[in-house]
Amino acid sequence: MDAPRKFEKPPARPSPRPPEGCLAVAIRVPVRIVVLVLVVPVRLVWDGLVAGGRFLYRTVLRPLARAVFVWPWVTLWRYVVVPLAKALGWLANLLVLVPLGWLYRHVFTPVGHGLARVARQVGGGLAWAYARVLTPVGHACAWVVNGVAAGVAWLGRYLLVVPAGWLYAWILTPVGHAVAWCGRGLVWLVRAVGTGVGFVLYWAARILLVLPAIGLWRWVLTPVGRVLAVVGREVWDALGHAWRIAGHISLAVGRALGTLFRWIFVAPVSWVYRTVLTPVGHVVRDLVLRPAAEAARAVGRVTRQVLTAARESARQARADFRRMVFGEPRQPEPVELREPMSDDTRTLGRSTTVLTKD
Repeated sequence: MDAPRKFEKPPARPSPRPPEGCLAVAIRVPVRIVVLVLVVPVRLVWDGLVAGGRFLYRTVLRPLARAVFVWPWVTLWRYVVVPLAKALGWLANLLVLVPLGWLYRHVFTPVGHGLARVARQVGGGLAWAYARVLTPVGHACAWVVNGVAAGVAWLGRYLLVVPAGWLYAWILTPVGHAVAWCGRGLVWLVRAVGTGVGFVLYWAARILLVLPAIGLWRWVLTPVGRVLAVVGREVWDALGHAWRIAGHISLAVGRALGTLFRWIFVAPVSWVYRTVLTPVGHVVRDLVLRPAAEAARAVGRVTRQVLTAARESARQARADFRRMVFGEPRQPEPVELREPMSDDTRTLGRSTTVLTKD
């Protein structure tokens, strides 16, 4: 069975364009013609500037920036900063880290151990004082404070809390109810007066301000805005259309200029190179350069043979002069040595060693 096919979302349909009126159709053609006439020179100049800028960037600006900004910093980092940092690190290790390590091992560590031992002794004494002295005293103080607090609480209850509750229940509560009833009546009166005044102001503002503003928006600003929107949309579409057409025209002009340059300069130069310079170069190579190279190689071989023969003659002359002055060298005489044999190896035979005496 085939694997279940995943649910694929259908492609979204393009939204239908709104219906166009006669105003859009009447504005479109003249606007596109005018915009095309104005945009084509701008696009040609823009494409020329872009091509010139790319050529200038590739041939001048990028090598110049690399030579001015990149290589000096690379050289400074490689030959100044890195060796200086290594030297400073070595000096810091020698002058700071090594003395600090010695000081830590031989001074701070013994002093820390002594302070820790003293702190343990002091802590033991403080623990004994807390357990034997401070704890009993604290318990006694807490018992006294609890008794005083109980007395104060009893006095406060019967001297303050009970009279305050009676005053709140029998005096303040009725007075508060009366004041709240009077406040509600006053709020209702103010609300009724405010509602009437607001109703009058609402209708006055609606008749004097809102209705004229709605009429102005509906019958003046909306039609003018729609016309301006249509004009702006057509001008924007015309600019995009003209820019694309100008791009095609600029491409065609560039290709035409490139073809013309190739016909006028590149093709003649290529033809001269293929039909004139290449045969002349081959003739010069075959008739002049190659025989000259062969002659140079032959002269080199002869010169090497002459030098080799001269070296051999000089070596032979030195050997003859040495034999004439010092005589013939003596040949080394063979010397026969016999190794001592033990009783165990005597039955295996003798072994002799012939050494050459220098």
